[in-house]
Amino acid sequence: MEIAFNAALTVVGLVMLCYGGHWLVEGGVRIAKRFRISKLIIGMTVVAYGTSTPELAASIAAAGEHTMLILGNVVGSNISNIGMVIGISAILVPLVAQKSTVRKEVPIMIGVSLLLIALSLDNEISQWEGALLIGGLIVFTIFIYRTAKKQRENNVSEDKEESPRKKFLARSIVLIAIGVGLLWGGAILTIDNVVIIAQSIGVSERIIGLTIIAIGTSLPELITSIMAIRKGHHDIGIGTIIGSNIYNVLMIIGVGAAIGGIVVVPQVFTDYAVMIGFSIALLIVIKTGLITRPMGIGLTGAYAAYLVWLFFLQ
Repeated sequence: MEIAFNAALTVVGLVMLCYGGHWLVEGGVRIAKRFRISKLIIGMTVVAYGTSTPELAASIAAAGEHTMLILGNVVGSNISNIGMVIGISAILVPLVAQKSTVRKEVPIMIGVSLLLIALSLDNEISQWEGALLIGGLIVFTIFIYRTAKKQRENNVSEDKEESPRKKFLARSIVLIAIGVGLLWGGAILTIDNVVIIAQSIGVSERIIGLTIIAIGTSLPELITSIMAIRKGHHDIGIGTIIGSNIYNVLMIIGVGAAIGGIVVVPQVFTDYAVMIGFSIALLIVIKTGLITRPMGIGLTGAYAAYLVWLFFLQ
């Protein structure tokens, strides 16, 4: 009976995620159109930050006591974002990728993942290393801001720029705020109840972090990407995943480590290798400029195989 109640709350959380993803995309697209900023940039900033809030909430809750959940959450989320979210999204509709994504954003994503591995070589991510990652987040945010500013100046060109109406901007911000709030609440409700169900059947903390919590905190990215694709905003879907994976390492690991440090166990390096493998696979498929349905099936199949390996072959 108790498990049935937890399952019902999980469904409520999923409904909140659906509505949150819809309103977050709607608000982000409105701002992109009004300020003449590309949807890819909006996806990598406003939407990616918003969909990363569940990972941040889980990281803060686990800091100091359950550090394996932090690492497992981030590494598992980055793997599921590519294998599950991009894979399923490409199965629904082939995704068109901009050239700049191949040249800049995906290599940055791989670079911060390699930095995480380098910081983990001494089997610990210390508080000062957490501060270093947060510094990297600030640098990346400045880079994205300058890119957005340059795009806006180019798009305005010779036309006289129309100042955004305060009423219009306020509505967009309200939509984004509601979306983030629903994503946050829905993710926590979903994660908490799924973890209770998992623990009742004897699943380990590391596996919970890499799979259940990782998939749970990736649901906002999945829902948001599907909502964006349904509305024809493919760049937001791709930008959300790339931005979220970068923020997961720089912000989530950074904050978690800065609070109390993170212990790194040897088994995590295997998960790191899988994360890098999925990132390189994304770089390869995205170079064609189109992530086709067969590519999406391949990514989803590889992720399913990874889950099978985690649960049954370790």
